[in-house]
Amino acid sequence: MKYYTTERLREEFLIDDLFRPGEIKLVYSHIDRIITGSAVPTAPLKLTAGDELRAEYFCQRRELGVINIGGAGTITIDGKVYEVGHKDGMYIGMGSREIVFDSRDASAPAKFYLNSAPAHKTYPTKLIKMDGTPSEDVVIIKPENKKEMGTLEDANHRTINKFILPGQVESCQLEMGMTHLEPGSVWNTMPCHTHDRRMEVYLYFEIPEDAFVMHFMGEPQETRHIVMRNEQAVISPSWSIHSGCGSRNYTFIWGMVGENQDFDDMDDVRNQDLL
Repeated sequence: MKYYTTERLREEFLIDDLFRPGEIKLVYSHIDRIITGSAVPTAPLKLTAGDELRAEYFCQRRELGVINIGGAGTITIDGKVYEVGHKDGMYIGMGSREIVFDSRDASAPAKFYLNSAPAHKTYPTKLIKMDGTPSEDVVIIKPENKKEMGTLEDANHRTINKFILPGQVESCQLEMGMTHLEPGSVWNTMPCHTHDRRMEVYLYFEIPEDAFVMHFMGEPQETRHIVMRNEQAVISPSWSIHSGCGSRNYTFIWGMVGENQDFDDMDDVRNQDLL
């Protein structure tokens, strides 16, 4: 990676042109075999396995996490309809055969962002909401999983909303959540860290057309950057730092897969040690 040009760096790690109206787009990475993707239904869209997975259906040996960053929509799983509003999430367990995405209004479609990982066990499918009333199929994010961190003085005042993690929504290996930076704050995850036991994917969004985020990656003593625009995602291998600084505040979705599910299992990097 240290010898990559800007073009090659973007080719290997940037996921662009994700949210295409009327389409499902999926990107398979051999880094922990994560699939990152999207569904923007202007009419019902059925998720299929494709030839690459050598599976009868997408979740035959996989679990799936979804967060909707667009208009109100529905996800129908084996005939059961879930109403998935703006910034609602879903965990879809292994063994779910038929998954169909749709929008309530095709002129303001849902934008379903997808992370999927190999699975070894079936955990219950759950609709995940920020607020509301819990039920058998609906999980409300617990107060302790809405974590306010940082300060305006350090330009990193933010709230981390944890959607999929042990103790709230069980999964085999996938963890997923969404972090919002307050106005005046631009840094996420600083001081930065690596975690050799997990890889991560970031989706940056709520970025105006004339704004951007500098996503920093690489080993702590071999750092590189990728310029990120609205609704682009970036793959972060386990050996890489993953930290962003924007020209203004923004929101990002993080998804992790790998060896463990300990959210705090991080190898911190001091600011003094970055090169």
